[in-house]
Amino acid sequence: MKALVLAGGKGSRLLPITHTAPKQLVPVANKPVLFYSIESLVAAGITDIGIIVGYTADEIRAAVGDGSAFGANVTYIPQDQPLGLAHAVLVARDYLGDDDFVMYLGDNFIVGGIDELVEGFREERPDAGLVLTRVEDPRAFGVAELDDSGQVVRIEEKPTHPVSDLAVAGVFLFTSVVHEAVRAIEPSARGELEITDALQWLVEQGRQVRSTLITGYWKDTGNVSDMLEVNRTVLEGLERCIDGKVDADSEIIGRVRVERGASVSGSRIVGPVIIGARASIVNSYVGPSTSVAENCVINGSEVEFSIILEGAAIEGVGRIEASLIGRQSHVTHAGRTPRAHRFVVGDHSKVQITP
Repeated sequence: MKALVLAGGKGSRLLPITHTAPKQLVPVANKPVLFYSIESLVAAGITDIGIIVGYTADEIRAAVGDGSAFGANVTYIPQDQPLGLAHAVLVARDYLGDDDFVMYLGDNFIVGGIDELVEGFREERPDAGLVLTRVEDPRAFGVAELDDSGQVVRIEEKPTHPVSDLAVAGVFLFTSVVHEAVRAIEPSARGELEITDALQWLVEQGRQVRSTLITGYWKDTGNVSDMLEVNRTVLEGLERCIDGKVDADSEIIGRVRVERGASVSGSRIVGPVIIGARASIVNSYVGPSTSVAENCVINGSEVEFSIILEGAAIEGVGRIEASLIGRQSHVTHAGRTPRAHRFVVGDHSKVQITP
């Protein structure tokens, strides 16, 4: 069995962060989301991995390399335009051959991995398998209708009137019959070849499309609120480890990781929190569900439930929470009167100010 990992999207819901980095490389607990996907596949015994790449191909290649660091063999497959998940299967046809494969969206996150999903597919070997999860508003997802045995009888992409609350998560399992399906469908109204249309075609042809309902944690990390929630979830499993320097005037409470080369002085850290290498925390409070990347500075400030990316500096600004601070960003106190807010804010940014 092979894997096809999709890492070619634009990440428009994570702008402006994705102006300078692929959405799949935005870190959760200081590790890119894409790495979790690859590690899940390798843990399930799948080491031949094809990665679909687009205009951010160079950044993905630089981060993942040949896959040997993960125990995998990675092949990069260019997709000139992000024309849908089924189109990704089309462009990967030569790589996939007639092998069964897992298709994994590189910005999706499933706690606990996919070992059982892969094992179940190998044992039953339906024509296709998909992962479903219950959501409050299924209109933003592909939605499935099942019969009593769990066989998919209908599937529709982003329906106005959903037939169920069962949303299609970002992991699919296929035999080679899917190649016939993706060639048979037409582009949707938004100009993409939808994998849900290919699955519906298989259903209409009498093929066996099985589903697995996951009750654990799944997230599409395509927006900031979901990124923060995934970060919180991953940090819940953090083990305490103090490899950096913590002075006697600091207090470390709970599951906190201070990586080698980081320093904490005159500060209070309440876990779960990860402090990256060469980061500096001075006279500050860093609260639960926060990840601070390498080479960051937090001085005279409070930060909680946030993701601080590499090289960012937060100095003298009071309290920050539920925030994603980009690489090399500087958030500082103006230090002058009259009292006013001053910004250099990039396209598609969001700023909330307390009066």
